[in-house]
Amino acid sequence: MRVLLVEDEQPLAKYIAAGLRKNGFVVDVAHDGRAALDKCVITPYDVVVLDRDLPVVHGDAVCRELAGHGTARVLMLTASGTVQDRVDGLTLGADDYLGKPFAFSELVARVRALSRRSTPATPPVLRTGDVVLDPARRTAERAGRLLHLTPKEFGVLERLLAAGGTVVSAETLLDKVWDEHTDPFTNAVRITIGTLRRKLGDPPLIETVPRAGYRTAT
Repeated sequence: MRVLLVEDEQPLAKYIAAGLRKNGFVVDVAHDGRAALDKCVITPYDVVVLDRDLPVVHGDAVCRELAGHGTARVLMLTASGTVQDRVDGLTLGADDYLGKPFAFSELVARVRALSRRSTPATPPVLRTGDVVLDPARRTAERAGRLLHLTPKEFGVLERLLAAGGTVVSAETLLDKVWDEHTDPFTNAVRITIGTLRRKLGDPPLIETVPRAGYRTAT
């Protein structure tokens, strides 16, 4: 899932982003409200983790605008965790609210829950033939054999399994599995598909649909 983290304290932003990436999220970072809104115009994020006290454009205004578009779920962070602050944040249109300091495991759980709400419902464990992928545990197996996948390979396989045999374009995979620093003309998707196919082994699971993308074999 693609996440935008909006946090003006750069050391904290770096820490949160690294932790979310370790848990399988694709994370972009903005350090002020204006930059956050600009990024959201370009990229369809699943979840925006939004600090409330932001420079340039306040987090309240960012939240209000994102809620008006309704394209991303918003988890608001704040150093003040009073009941009234939570009520204010939710009234602005936030989908969830978390006070600082917070347990990182709780942040991950809340982001994961919001990401499920931002996309069509999928089973907690994805299965196609003898391939089983568990997004929460970050494990994938084929015929009982554990697959040692890189984060990008895992993300691509998760997207293809969740699609249930429908075609997923290379552009969609690039948008959802790679971050904003990736060259849009890169061949990273094709290379990752190649290594993923080798790790999955036979019979082939991933089909290439010319000029369209990729899908799991039926």
